[in-house]
Amino acid sequence: MPASCLPHDTRDSWSSVDLFFSQGLPKCRNSTLRPADGGLSEKPTLARKTLARMSDSFAGRGFPTHPHRDMEIFSYILEGAIAHRDSMGNGRELLPGEIQLMSAGTGVTHSEFNPRDDAPLHLLQIWIEPAQQGLAPSYTEWRPSDADRGGEDVVVISPDGRDGSAVIHQDAVVRRLLLAPGGQVQHEVHDGRGAWVQLIRGAMTANGERLAPGDGACTEGAGTLALRADERVEALLFDLA
Repeated sequence: MPASCLPHDTRDSWSSVDLFFSQGLPKCRNSTLRPADGGLSEKPTLARKTLARMSDSFAGRGFPTHPHRDMEIFSYILEGAIAHRDSMGNGRELLPGEIQLMSAGTGVTHSEFNPRDDAPLHLLQIWIEPAQQGLAPSYTEWRPSDADRGGEDVVVISPDGRDGSAVIHQDAVVRRLLLAPGGQVQHEVHDGRGAWVQLIRGAMTANGERLAPGDGACTEGAGTLALRADERVEALLFDLA
């Protein structure tokens, strides 16, 4: 089962990655979000099944209060801290290794910013379409337990909140991987589903494709996605319908 690699240097600091999974089309789609006009400059595409938009930048000090609707939005903090405030009454500050997930539903406003003057903020923010529109807005978090902090393969987001994960309104499961050099994970991709691995730190291979920090790889072929760490690795693994 081949894995298609999307190198990090195909994207700039305003980048986003649209992950489209559809039967029989084992390629990825890379779309670059341009700050000047908000348009998308598109490269080879897949037909859409589940959409996830991923951004690995955070512009300036943050974003003042702004609206969202009908989108599942989660942030995985890599460095620094993020402060979140929303119209549901939530006010949180999250640290590296923690996740916040906001279901915008029928409509929500929120702000997000770096609360610290002496440290940068680096995060991944992923937008995933919900399984249905018009849901009631909600907010959930995942903070690692003592057991999770060093866990090699931990579920951090799921539709049923399994193992204390944050809850998403979509048939999608996100796992956080922390692998020592030589560590391996075998992930079974079932018919009608796709997998995406986003490498955050370290070096690894995905079915033989070498990945560097910031690279992603995806596959839609049913079978085993074999991940092997060449260095100490931090990564997110998505299983999407």
